[in-house]
Amino acid sequence: MAKNITMKIISTHLAEGQLVPGEEIALHIDQTLTQDTTGTMVYLEFEALGFPRVKTQKSVAYLDHNTLQTGYENADDHRFIQSAAAKYGIYCSRAGNGICHQVHLERFAVPGQTLLGSDSHTPTAGAMGTLAIGAGGMDVAVAMGGGAYYLNMPQIVNVHLKGKLPPWVSAKDIILTLLRRLSVKGGVGKIFEYSGEGLAQLTVPERATIANMGAELGATTSIFPSDEVTLQFLKAQGREEDWRELTADEGASYDQTIEIDLSSLAPLVACPHSPDQVVTVRELAATKVDQVCIGSCTNSSYVDLLKAASILRGKTIPPHVSLVIAPGSRQVLTMLAANGALAELINAGARILECACGPCIGMGQAPATGAVSLRTFNRNFYGRSGTASAGVYLCSPEVAAVSAWRGEITDPRSLEPLAVPCPVKFQVNDNLIIQPPAAGTKVELRKGPNIKAFPVNKALPASLEGTVLLVMEDNITTDHIMPSPAHLLPLRSNIPALAEHCLTPVDEGFPSRAKKKGGGFLVAGENYGQGSSREHAALVPLYLGIKGVLALSFARIHKVNLLNSGILPLTFVEKEDYARLQKGDQLVMEDLLRQILAGGMIMVQNKTGGYSFPVNLTVSARQKEILLAGGLLPYTRKKAEYRE
Repeated sequence: MAKNITMKIISTHLAEGQLVPGEEIALHIDQTLTQDTTGTMVYLEFEALGFPRVKTQKSVAYLDHNTLQTGYENADDHRFIQSAAAKYGIYCSRAGNGICHQVHLERFAVPGQTLLGSDSHTPTAGAMGTLAIGAGGMDVAVAMGGGAYYLNMPQIVNVHLKGKLPPWVSAKDIILTLLRRLSVKGGVGKIFEYSGEGLAQLTVPERATIANMGAELGATTSIFPSDEVTLQFLKAQGREEDWRELTADEGASYDQTIEIDLSSLAPLVACPHSPDQVVTVRELAATKVDQVCIGSCTNSSYVDLLKAASILRGKTIPPHVSLVIAPGSRQVLTMLAANGALAELINAGARILECACGPCIGMGQAPATGAVSLRTFNRNFYGRSGTASAGVYLCSPEVAAVSAWRGEITDPRSLEPLAVPCPVKFQVNDNLIIQPPAAGTKVELRKGPNIKAFPVNKALPASLEGTVLLVMEDNITTDHIMPSPAHLLPLRSNIPALAEHCLTPVDEGFPSRAKKKGGGFLVAGENYGQGSSREHAALVPLYLGIKGVLALSFARIHKVNLLNSGILPLTFVEKEDYARLQKGDQLVMEDLLRQILAGGMIMVQNKTGGYSFPVNLTVSARQKEILLAGGLLPYTRKKAEYRE
């Protein structure tokens, strides 16, 4: 039977289940990655699970998010992660070496392998023909210990690229086209697999831009073939031995096909405050810009920044524009410095940031009050930049650089075409990647005072009762649930301190109300938990006593994080029931264990309103056991004890 790329990888890594869309399957995981805002929890969980050493082919810990050290907290986290990496057999990419997704693509991703990462943009490695999936930290910890990763078998969507990109139209415009067509909910439960003659002109870094922002579609992951383009990239990285050809068989079938004629595309921009609010650059022409940021894991490759340097060569940005450049890796920065492009950027007036996530996650470079910030990033959620009143727009490096020079959003197509090829050879220096010592080497975990124990739920009781603490709208993101501006990121290892800020962008009084009521329930609209993989968005509500979330629908990773924390993810059967619930309503779920085991539907009594309504609990048999145990950690411990 002819197979597509996704089916080929899943078939060779299948641990349990049938390849039927919607059915739960389990995958063997070859590689994992963590970063420092999620990694501390992952290694605390790995320690609590009692695993002596990782069992994956390769696991890598990256220090790339929390690099702003205004106090001891981030430095302590880095020291702890480095000690955990040494103890458990994990490679550690030190601060300054680069953003996890850029470095992993350069140095570790392998075609045909599986990668699980505690970061929602882990699918970036799909550019290499890797089946790369973002997940919550507990799932990553279990995978590092040799456990399988469970997910519902996604639908596989073929995105067929035909034609050729016109001048000044780039990979960013391809993914923005998909976001404009499908919305931030359009990829839920799907894997996007790319094909077509249009692939030949897309380098691996350009494919990475598309795979990276597939996360904004809500997709499980995105994947490209491993072809001659992939081989050339791996040769340039000195990793030719990692290459294998991986393409779809002729006649392979898909659940859906989307065709994009590249020749018809124009430069695009995503408007505030969502990546799917996409318009053409021409529609925003002459909009004054106050800040331009080029970088992030989406567009910080060597070629991306070389394009920006070529555009800005011999020019000076206007006085009202702040231009910042964040190279994606030390390799990128070194090569820019060696060929003089870095000097061209500096001479144009750019400020050069370190090789880290930086302003993409709100770690510095917050815009001025009411400013327009044009960024090459992947997300422009409300308040994510650190300035709630700012308008953040997303675009390609080409549009960003031309707009920085002109001082306003500018369609670059009136300029001479720009051609910047991918290099034949990259400069490789892995001296900031620490290899783990041999197994059996004695290593002590080093925990600073800000590293607190994570909350662990108790077994699910026979009935639940609580107050509706908050009623929310559609597309509530993890940035709403657990905001992460620069002053809060150092608290990622301290759940009690983070709890004081939970859901405050929606309601400033939520934390105090939750504590006063002893917890309760949350109510939300469609796509609750969109965005980051951060399990803090489930762990902090757990700490505050949240028993369940009732929503019209959930984002994939967040739903699993709720399950892993022992919090019920419930979906409304009727939209009218969502509309009638009010803050302060007292809800009761009686005979809960029997209802869960019976499957499907749970009846909820609204004691305040004097009526009952049904909700769905759409989970697998295994996930029921996880909920009954109180979460994935107690469930995994129990299974391990049973095996012993």
